Amino acid sequence: MLRALLVAAALAAASPLWSWPTASHDLVRAFEAPATPYAAGHRGIDVAAPVGEPVRAVDDGVVAFAGRVVDRGVVAIDHDGVRSSVEPVDPAVRVGDAVERGEVIGHVATGGSHAPGVLHLGARVRTADGWAYVSPLLWLGGARRAVLLPLGAW
Repeated sequence: MLRALLVAAALAAASPLWSWPTASHDLVRAFEAPATPYAAGHRGIDVAAPVGEPVRAVDDGVVAFAGRVVDRGVVAIDHDGVRSSVEPVDPAVRVGDAVERGEVIGHVATGGSHAPGVLHLGARVRTADGWAYVSPLLWLGGARRAVLLPLGAW
């Protein structure tokens, strides 16, 4: 599993595997890995995006979730062992829909802990124990180098 992540990071640094979900690439807040799976952290990146802006699929995949989580709309898409998620959004897709890179999957909305005009993009990789959060920049070409984490850190 660790080897697969490092390979993905190396490839992503060379050329992006995902496209950005919004026209803006302006990072408002970076990924902050939690010390443990249940510790505080920021499990994704925040991108400046005005309310109402179309949100696009970062890659081909199948919609795993589209709906509300507490007070915000969320869309999650499976991409062969990697899952992207965006929030807050007004979903334009349903669970089970096949989507293509760049296809509109919703529109930036309000809700949750993010300020209006901010879209949160998360990325998780499938592990033997479930899903582990990683920086979406690994697939967007923003990873400059691979970083080894201590065993059990994620």
